[in-house]
Amino acid sequence: NVVRVYFPPDANCLLSVMDHCLRSRHYVNVTVAGKHPAPQWLTMDAAVEHCSAGIGTWRWAGNEQGSDDPDLVMACCGDVPTLETLAAVSILREHLPDLKVRVVNVVDLMKLQPASEHPHGLSDADFDALFTVDKPVIFAFHAYPWLIHRLTYRRTNHDNIHVRGYKEEGTITTPFDMTVLNDLDRFHLVMDCIDRLPQTGEQGAALKQRLQAKLIEHKQYIDRYGEDMPEIRNWTWSA
Repeated sequence: NVVRVYFPPDANCLLSVMDHCLRSRHYVNVTVAGKHPAPQWLTMDAAVEHCSAGIGTWRWAGNEQGSDDPDLVMACCGDVPTLETLAAVSILREHLPDLKVRVVNVVDLMKLQPASEHPHGLSDADFDALFTVDKPVIFAFHAYPWLIHRLTYRRTNHDNIHVRGYKEEGTITTPFDMTVLNDLDRFHLVMDCIDRLPQTGEQGAALKQRLQAKLIEHKQYIDRYGEDMPEIRNWTWSA
């Protein structure tokens, strides 16, 4: 009950988290953040609100309408997983526009535990409101996938949670290739979605084939030039 683990997705969230941690007493605060330049997703005010909640839906990133459940939940925890998740969502929104996607970002990892297990934990009702009770959840995580499963195993929709994270694959390579080696990149995330959404039909199958070709193109490019493709290096959120 004294441990808190935070994964701020951008610099403003990091400032908010560190402000909170430095003011706290008698807790072990763990903050995981990158050291390289990265996109800024939230304004300072939005970051403070999001980090205070610890978890939340990014409605600007998804395309669900009204109060109906989405077809799919894309969840992310950590700066690189958030980047790859949003890039994956942009692909889905471009090529499968009829798909209703919800984006959930997790800053406070302990929110995933039941309230009975940790003071920061969500109630079952609040967890279900975010992750639904029966829809596929593709969860991109900054660390080992099994940790998410351990934290959520008692949740209603646990069986539909598919986690991508670090699986101890890596070498001296490009930043994006590190995500590819661990199946955490945008292309694998989209293919994971398609595999769990039979309603995407021929459109989904065609997109999956296109993304498999992209992975081959990526490998050939980094082998030749030693850096990631321009479309990866220069990608920005535009959906």
